[in-house]
Amino acid sequence: MASVSPPEPIVPGGWVRAHRSRVHLVDCRVDLDDPAGARRAYREAHVTGAGFLDLATDLSGPHGPGRHPLPDPEAFGAAARRAGIRSDVPVIAYDQDMAGGAARLWWLLRHWGTHDVAVLDGGLEAWDGPLTAGEEDIPAGDWRPGAPRTDDVIDRAELRAGLHRSDRVLLDARARPRYRGDHEPRDPVAGHIPGARNVPFDTATLPRDLADRADELIAYCGSGVTACVLLLRLAAQGRHDARLYPGSWSDWSAHGLPAATGDDAEGDGREPG
Repeated sequence: MASVSPPEPIVPGGWVRAHRSRVHLVDCRVDLDDPAGARRAYREAHVTGAGFLDLATDLSGPHGPGRHPLPDPEAFGAAARRAGIRSDVPVIAYDQDMAGGAARLWWLLRHWGTHDVAVLDGGLEAWDGPLTAGEEDIPAGDWRPGAPRTDDVIDRAELRAGLHRSDRVLLDARARPRYRGDHEPRDPVAGHIPGARNVPFDTATLPRDLADRADELIAYCGSGVTACVLLLRLAAQGRHDARLYPGSWSDWSAHGLPAATGDDAEGDGREPG
């Protein structure tokens, strides 16, 4: 039976069930407080036939800017093949309630040339199909990364050089207390990149003006994971050109760059001490 392309970047469970034999699911659940917990959750229950990819070891690399650097393409390709990803079968990624891991896989596959990929709307909680416990004997895939895109990322130097451009909208996907600088559990400096607009990643419907008015959209978060949820939702609204700052706040805050606090989107531009 021929494969079928997902109609949207985010697909409902009903569509996945209707085409289950023609797509491949990958479990990308994330537990930042207990990294090994995601694999345990997969063993406890996962969508029958789904592969598994781990945020720390498969969807991130050991070296690079930020806490979750982009993976090396060859290492990522090997992990994708172990998870059963094939070049001729669309991928449906899922996590727990759109927490970031599935969107990260969606972004990475697109970054390396694969567009037949989507995310299960609502994650595992929204799935009412069959579940399986334990490990699965997933047939190895044949997927290999193509040439990486250059128009979907921005690094620290380019972002800083154009920080005050009027045609650029910078989106911070973290929870509001972290954006404001009231609470920072992971990084050395609290606050946000000056001029950034706070749109928490769990915002179900993004403000329409983001897709309609901004010439250039850039998303960041703490380490480049939940920002992918914003990019996924923007793509669902027709903005496939938004870019990711992979290092995100964990990279920015580690280099003594300007930081802002409070609710003012333009920030105070203070230098962190």
